[in-house]
Amino acid sequence: MINSAEQVAAMIARWKAEGIEKADLMTRIGEAEIGWPYAWGATGQRCTVSNRRSRMNNKKIGEKDKELIRKRCQVLNGSAAACHGCKYYPDDKVTQMFDCIGFVNQLLDYAGIDHYGAGCSIMWNHKSNWDRKGLLADMPETPCLVFQRQSKQEPDKMQHIGFYTGDGYVIHCSVEVKKEKLSAYPWTNYGIPKGMGGDVPVTHKTIKKGSTGPDVVECQEDLIKLGYDLSPYGADGKFGAKTEAAVKQFQTSVGLKADGIVGPKTWEELDKAVGPTPPVTTLYTVHIPHLTEYQADALIVTYAGSWKTAEGSE
Repeated sequence: MINSAEQVAAMIARWKAEGIEKADLMTRIGEAEIGWPYAWGATGQRCTVSNRRSRMNNKKIGEKDKELIRKRCQVLNGSAAACHGCKYYPDDKVTQMFDCIGFVNQLLDYAGIDHYGAGCSIMWNHKSNWDRKGLLADMPETPCLVFQRQSKQEPDKMQHIGFYTGDGYVIHCSVEVKKEKLSAYPWTNYGIPKGMGGDVPVTHKTIKKGSTGPDVVECQEDLIKLGYDLSPYGADGKFGAKTEAAVKQFQTSVGLKADGIVGPKTWEELDKAVGPTPPVTTLYTVHIPHLTEYQADALIVTYAGSWKTAEGSE
């Protein structure tokens, strides 16, 4: 049985009092609301017959969404005279309704994360919302929001949104609130909201033959460090046939599909193979004037490689 709005409100009050980290709080709330119903334009209204009817009477709603609201209500679809026994009325207590953006917005609100956008596209295109955003293929393994774009021809128009919990699962509201694997839905983009908390991992763009720029330079430098021959061009920032061949060789060596495309998995293996960049050591020369010969000799013994020069000499 799903939780009632009353139960979830008590859970949220307890978690906020405990000071739960923002992304974890969003995950817990989303999981607590699994099974709650979808209704077009809903932002957390109680799931009652009158509220459902009000949603259906909105002039902006399409017939498909009207039918979904009606079909999921046993009173409106005529299968019962009252809400008693409805899955959205557990123990005769109400739940709440959301559409996809309404569900995500309330998670952000509870976490205290500033955001702008009553629609998926508006949220996506408002630059102040994001620490970082991009294509799903470049998404770091961290809690964030995921989007489904409307079409390849309209890359800035989004038609669905969900919350990625950072462990391979997404919680989103489609028909009802659900938690499912990232791969179960055709997500296309991601965005890390400002104020989500935690470190934002360094990520790279997916690159392939024809790509240019700093990510290509870094890939080429890594390949050269690993002994792959990119002469006569070297790390020139242009992903050509020589770089592609080296990438394929590397992918084969680590058990990846040798497609010549440097995506998240290939970047991960490159990082492992190259290892961490050693810290830069800065060396200093210290000159200490007016020491006695005894003091100078003592310092030379303590600090190997040092030497003394008599004052007034060159």
